[in-house]
Amino acid sequence: MKHKIGLLLWAICMSSAVAADGDNVALQQVIAGKHRSAEHKARDNYRHPLQTLAFFDVKDTMTVVEVWPGKDGWYTEILAPYLKDKGKLYAAHFSADTDVPYFKKGIQEFTEKMHQQPMLYGKIEMTALQPPSHLQIAPDGSADRVLTFRNIHNWMKNDQAAAVFNAMYKALKPGGILGVVEHRNTTAKPQDPKAVSGYVSEDYVIELARKAGFEFLAKSEINANSKDSKDYPEGVWTLPPALRLKDKDRDKYLAIGESDRMTLKFMKPQ
Repeated sequence: MKHKIGLLLWAICMSSAVAADGDNVALQQVIAGKHRSAEHKARDNYRHPLQTLAFFDVKDTMTVVEVWPGKDGWYTEILAPYLKDKGKLYAAHFSADTDVPYFKKGIQEFTEKMHQQPMLYGKIEMTALQPPSHLQIAPDGSADRVLTFRNIHNWMKNDQAAAVFNAMYKALKPGGILGVVEHRNTTAKPQDPKAVSGYVSEDYVIELARKAGFEFLAKSEINANSKDSKDYPEGVWTLPPALRLKDKDRDKYLAIGESDRMTLKFMKPQ
């Protein structure tokens, strides 16, 4: 009897491993796809999309919300093709009726890009996240995963972080996962509540999530960069890809690369 149970458990584990391998293959194919520009692929070295999405346990059958995908939709290029056949992707972008020029330009460029390749992006459902008036990023309790990449400092700057974390919590199913990637601050000094430098401490993000009701699950060093000293004239935007100082010390900042980033995983309790 014990032998049969052991064989059954082995078979279950092997089946899960095969499924995981299949997910990785499908994700690898999307990441290597011709629809992604050489410029975007060059950033994989710093953003590690395969390892990051695997850490967040994103499957192609899931309902996923990508929060503030930006004008380029860097992660949207990966998530949309990966989810389009069996899953669902919500892109929680700026409001279409915004009067903020930066937001207006961002949503316009993102929308135009999506319309250019309807076979890849045609199934994305657009929602709006622009506190305090727009906070419904997906139907309540509908999402398996909510993902945000390098956005928290923006919400802190505008005193919107608590509202956004509450919105992400509401969108998730019980047991659903919130995946966070953010520029990681040093622990040597107190966190600026406005995050003017663009860097945020891990403890600060964990506390924001906990106040919204999330449980902290795990962290990863997938997106770490030990070369990042976090003390630049233009904050995190001194580094690539922004390179705000332009040609001044350009080679120095290119050698450092993109920022040191935390990668955190939270769960909405069952």
